[in-house]
Amino acid sequence: MKSVISCSIFVALLIFLKIPNGNAQTKTGAPLRVAVAGMNHDHIAFFLRRKDTTDIILAGVYEPDRELALRYARQYHFDSSLIYTNLGKMLDAVRPEAVVAFGSVYDHLSVVEKCAPRGIHVMVEKPLATTVAAAKQMETLAKKYHIYLLTDYETAWYPGNAKAFQLIRDSNYVGTIRKVVIHDGHEGPKEIHVSKEFFSWLTDPVQNGAGALFDFGCYGANLMTWLMGDDKPLSVTAVTRQFKPKEYPKVDDDATIVVSYPGSECIIQASWNWPFGRKDIEIYGDKGYIINADGNTMRLRKYGMNEEQTRHITQDDVAVYTNPFNYLYDVIRGNIHVPRNGLYSLDNNTEVVKILSAARESAKAGKTVKL
Repeated sequence: MKSVISCSIFVALLIFLKIPNGNAQTKTGAPLRVAVAGMNHDHIAFFLRRKDTTDIILAGVYEPDRELALRYARQYHFDSSLIYTNLGKMLDAVRPEAVVAFGSVYDHLSVVEKCAPRGIHVMVEKPLATTVAAAKQMETLAKKYHIYLLTDYETAWYPGNAKAFQLIRDSNYVGTIRKVVIHDGHEGPKEIHVSKEFFSWLTDPVQNGAGALFDFGCYGANLMTWLMGDDKPLSVTAVTRQFKPKEYPKVDDDATIVVSYPGSECIIQASWNWPFGRKDIEIYGDKGYIINADGNTMRLRKYGMNEEQTRHITQDDVAVYTNPFNYLYDVIRGNIHVPRNGLYSLDNNTEVVKILSAARESAKAGKTVKL
């Protein structure tokens, strides 16, 4: 990758970095009417437990499992009259401005198929889709009907990641990027006691696309795609394993993905076998390195420094949205611009699906897949 980033990409990065604080965004419009599509993803709690309800109004809920929806209604104290078991009827009845999808990854396509023609914006939980064909269909619908189609990742909330990319692109801190190593995952869905509804589709190769390969491989693909800007991968090589076939008989529980670029490579290690949860990234260039052990802890060293430095990065250093629904609000209200290759963007996340699909194919065939 060229060490000098084009002006347009750099401006887009600054737009992303100079956003309002994630807990107190600039509210320049009316409350956003948001509906929920699906509730069998445990991350639904992130949306339902939001303390600030003045910016977003829960307009309706679609969930075919009515008992599951009622359980959430009791737990989070929303009106059960908002619950529908038919997505189209819910959308026509409550007319939301946006929908947040908390169903299986496979179901993301059907949500966009229903929302896009109605002019309803959509935010899905990562990754965007299970196949390249589905991602392309979603992209086509979003562009045809002029809706935002955003994908949410926890690692987009990390000040450390934003600061690392700022240093790389602004001051050329590491020089030319040569190698990026990204680790993501946890002990396993069963081991961390996810809900039975979440477990059911998360361990299904059709509903999730794969196992740990898709569940956590997407984080690395998303970050590397943002980091590389306009540079596209040349090939993908992947190996998947089943270390716990009794717990996860249908899908992989460990994946190593090597994504090769013209002048660099990315190694993504996604696993349901770590001894603890982790989301860390190591970025190595020909002049230095940056290692983020978590969302706030940065270790860095460049040519000419006698020893490594450790920094604690907060929103005082670089502002990020710590709440994705605040980001959704500001995008739709026109308070911010979505960078073309940004972490939430459609361009980035269609590329993520291409990388993951190639990795799935590579692991199955036992050979490198060229892109």
